Amino acid sequence: MSETPHRYTAELAGTIEVAWQDRWAERGTFHAPNPAGPWGDPQAVAGYSAGHLLVLDMFPYPSGAGLHVGHPLGYIATDVYARFHRMLGRNVLHCLGYDAFGLPAEQYAVQTGQHPRKTTEENITIMARQLRRLGLGHDDRRAIRTIDPDYYRWTQWIFLQIFNAWYDPDAPREDGGTGRARPIEELVEQYRRGERSLPAEDGRGWEDLSHVERAEILDAHRLVQSLEATVNWCPGLGTVLANEEVTNEGRSDRGNFPVFRRNLRQWVMRITEYADRLADDLDRVNWPEKVKTMQRNWIGRSQGAHVTFPLADAASGPGIEVFTTRPDTLFGATFMVLAPEHPLLEALVPDGGWPAGTREAWTAGAESPRAAVEAYRAAAAAKTDLERQAEGKAKTGVFTGGWATNPVTGARIPVFVADYVLMGYGTGAIMAVPAQDERDWDFATAYELPIVRTVQPPAGHDESTAFTGDGPAVNSTNDELSLDGLGVADAKERMTAWLEEKGLGRGAVTYKLRDWLFARQRYWGEPFPVVFDEDGIAYGVPEDQLPVELPDVPDYSPRVYDPEDAESEPEPPLARDRDWVEVELDLGDGRGRRRFRRDTNVMPQWAGSCWYYLRYLDPANAEALVDPENESYWMGPREQPVAGAPTGTRDPGGVDLYVGGVEHAVLHLLYARFWHKVLHDLGHLSSDEPFRTYFAQGYIQAPAYTDERGQYVEASAVEEEVGEDGQVTFTYAGRPVTREFGKIGKSLKNMVSPDDMYAAYGADTFRLYEMGMGPLEQSKPWDTRAVVGSQRFLQRLWRNVVDEETGALRVLEEAPDAQTARVLHRTIDAVRTDLGELGFNTAIARLTELNNALTKLEAGVPREAAEALVLMVAPLAPHIAEELWMRMGHPDSLAHEPFPVADPALLVDETVTCVVQVRGKVRDRLEVPSDIAEDALRELALASPKVQASLDNGVRTVIVRAPKLVNVVPA
Repeated sequence: MSETPHRYTAELAGTIEVAWQDRWAERGTFHAPNPAGPWGDPQAVAGYSAGHLLVLDMFPYPSGAGLHVGHPLGYIATDVYARFHRMLGRNVLHCLGYDAFGLPAEQYAVQTGQHPRKTTEENITIMARQLRRLGLGHDDRRAIRTIDPDYYRWTQWIFLQIFNAWYDPDAPREDGGTGRARPIEELVEQYRRGERSLPAEDGRGWEDLSHVERAEILDAHRLVQSLEATVNWCPGLGTVLANEEVTNEGRSDRGNFPVFRRNLRQWVMRITEYADRLADDLDRVNWPEKVKTMQRNWIGRSQGAHVTFPLADAASGPGIEVFTTRPDTLFGATFMVLAPEHPLLEALVPDGGWPAGTREAWTAGAESPRAAVEAYRAAAAAKTDLERQAEGKAKTGVFTGGWATNPVTGARIPVFVADYVLMGYGTGAIMAVPAQDERDWDFATAYELPIVRTVQPPAGHDESTAFTGDGPAVNSTNDELSLDGLGVADAKERMTAWLEEKGLGRGAVTYKLRDWLFARQRYWGEPFPVVFDEDGIAYGVPEDQLPVELPDVPDYSPRVYDPEDAESEPEPPLARDRDWVEVELDLGDGRGRRRFRRDTNVMPQWAGSCWYYLRYLDPANAEALVDPENESYWMGPREQPVAGAPTGTRDPGGVDLYVGGVEHAVLHLLYARFWHKVLHDLGHLSSDEPFRTYFAQGYIQAPAYTDERGQYVEASAVEEEVGEDGQVTFTYAGRPVTREFGKIGKSLKNMVSPDDMYAAYGADTFRLYEMGMGPLEQSKPWDTRAVVGSQRFLQRLWRNVVDEETGALRVLEEAPDAQTARVLHRTIDAVRTDLGELGFNTAIARLTELNNALTKLEAGVPREAAEALVLMVAPLAPHIAEELWMRMGHPDSLAHEPFPVADPALLVDETVTCVVQVRGKVRDRLEVPSDIAEDALRELALASPKVQASLDNGVRTVIVRAPKLVNVVPA
């Protein structure tokens, strides 16, 4: 038997922790009542004096490897914050689910020969066990999974809401602006009543059109459209990939297969209609400024002008339209560049040989313009957008053989084709001003093209480089217009006005943001709730026929393609299930049962994670996505705007605290905001932003090791040796390896499982260590050896309450002495502030100081101090706190106990140091009561022997600034 049978060890910690986790689950300790619906309890809701709080983490993906110690960082942080606010008297909703559809699960299933549902559910089981063992205070009733039909029924329902909506740019909004989504039926009524003109010019009305003609008109307005779109086709994976799934080298991030650009019919969501609102409303949310900047850059709103460059050969077709943010530099446009996909190329490229004036550097060695352009376009088709625009990549191109006319100078300028220009951005054509753009300068230098400065560089500028800054315009005059001497802003305004007057251009706003490609040619995803008739017209499945369930097809693997076959056609696995694809349905439109074809694509993984936070609010509701009363209660707008919002800004509503990694700060947050705004416009939500406050957590990094080939080896198998000279070396299987630090993960082979931490130290120690490593927003290095410090804190806390020999209670029933009381209440005051501001590391530091101070009390710890310390520790290390609270005689959980409140009288320093000066020089320092009166302080200062020794002829005056300063002026 151990000499100290009641010592707080990892074994005892594990026993305590599992017992309390079972008790919380049995009692529903963290179940948050709703105001309405299946879990509605208006009386309980009204009983929360401090209101309510919604705290969430980003949706986790259940990996087969389970959690590593980097994953729980954010989960622990939100749990600490939620537990703290629960103790402040708030109705706190904190829960977690699983984002379980997607390509990784499908690829793993294909490799192992198991169904993706089986492997995914096994992964969820592993992750759920690890999360439960961590002691997170989640409302476990609300643990949703995207792969459950009861969940993706509502994902499909949201898709139909967007599909059956259109964006009316003139519709008024509640915030005073214009432009919002409206039901497509309202557009039909406008056409039916003649309030909106039909595209047809033959005088027919809406009722006179065929159903095909009506569908074509409506489809052109829908917020979800089926379009021919340029996509990233990966034959090696058998699916289309999103841009973020493609590396800069033009290969898939899973499998490293080549990716090709193809035109395929795809579902496209028109997120661009919301570009302005998505950018402007960032001012209304409390997010890190760097994240707002990332979103604004992704949206890429630019003010400028559309300009038309006439073709030098008028017979070749229309002019070339470009969008430029710098119309003031038009006088310096000396060539143009078109994207390889630009539709004007066919007409622009002449037949026959190279025209007069062609330089050899422009031809790429080809015999004719057509041969050069066709070869270049074929090479560009094999590259992704990311590869074409990669930083540092040499910009290449060929002359098309065509010429345009600069509209302000009248000069003939050559037109090139180059793959760094993308058809999906702007107009697919650019005017090149090499003196004011580094990329154009490099291109002009390589291809021997003229360079004309239109902005005067400052003195000392390197004349061999472009100048991209502000300055007076130069070389910018023609017979009708002069910009010379104007600054950039004024020159832009004058040039745009002149272009509009001449009919050569117009002021405009453009966006980098592209519409959202929303289809994947794979199996493991949400089926589209859409069917097509024999005319190819798409119809939404009636709501009472949802969900459209994903069938268990016998072969869910993608068709085997030659990875290098760019011309292969994707075949989704669902296309092989003809009984599922070909169906007879009654759509409820009065036309009876008809034959339809289902869509064989599935939604992208983003779909289920765009709205899950809403389902947390009401997951047992079978009648609605979320009861309006529950949504308004948990997420509705508040009276006051968020911190830092401009004056007069309305609170957008949303999740009170949303924590997650910055790697999802653009696309996930942007897509969720888009869906949320559409649902708000359509009247389904009172909030018009999903996340009122977002906090970007840092990463936990761990040592990773590479061998002589540069390959990562298993970090857990690396041995550390210290030589006689003190130098540390690392070896793997007897061979030297090099150490570095990186984000924990499978790729670096440096995963550390939380299971190992639970076994060696207990969950509370693990929680305390992660929260004490440093500020939550910063990345931090993991060091298993340092975890023992957190364990010692908890062992000391245990000993302050429990006798390790007998297990008896050590707390005293007497009041703490004055010094202990002051330390206690100052700690309470500081820890309340720290926990409220996510300053968990500083809170732990203050609790450590208090814990140490109480340890030094020889007679024992007064109950008042012991209970306050345990309550303050509870959000951080809840299991040991619950156990100690129970042992101190409290039968109920402390989860809803009031958090300690500091006595203001004990926060004031009892004494302060008063400086006494004579003739401005310090003569003495006195310890005086902090509330000493001026007269008493004057007497003490004058009575000081050191002051009296400095006074020869008496005192003229005494200036008192109680309690810290006395200035004596001698006579």
